[in-house]
Amino acid sequence: MATILMITGDFTEDYETMVPFQTLLACGHEVDAVCPGKAAGDTVKTAIHDFEGDQTYSEKPGHNFALTADFAAVEAASYDALVIPGGRAPEYLRMNPEVLAMVRHFFDAGKPVASICHGAQLLAAAGVLKGRTCSAYPACAYEVTASGGTYPDIAVTEAVTDGNLVTAPAWPAHPAWLKQFMALL
Repeated sequence: MATILMITGDFTEDYETMVPFQTLLACGHEVDAVCPGKAAGDTVKTAIHDFEGDQTYSEKPGHNFALTADFAAVEAASYDALVIPGGRAPEYLRMNPEVLAMVRHFFDAGKPVASICHGAQLLAAAGVLKGRTCSAYPACAYEVTASGGTYPDIAVTEAVTDGNLVTAPAWPAHPAWLKQFMALL
């Protein structure tokens, strides 16, 4: 089974954090969820994003998600794969040089990476999308293409795999996204 690193932060999307974390654990993988400046047992606030017919998603308070490892102690080289949940967290995580270095490690090493929704903002900031196909929440299409990637026009329930990278637009794609990611593991 794989040892997986999940990088998250406050206002991460609830479903995009909880569902892959619990699913991967249920399938026998070890998952360490971390956030810059926080330690094991600390929590991050999550948000529930829903599609209710407005121009963009709505946001409601989610659960407090308990982190399982100390960010300061994480060594990316000791993990087999990376998961990047969406929500608003990637907007802030992309400004952290340590997080960007961790993301680059997984790409440089060719390890599996799963990113969903706004996670593409973190991938773009890390400079790993050039020549890659990367799905994301539609509002992040600009970041994908501006960083040299190709943004596929897929349904919100679909996912796309490009080499070691599995991406999806939002939480309705969990079945396709997790199936494709687990195939790489």
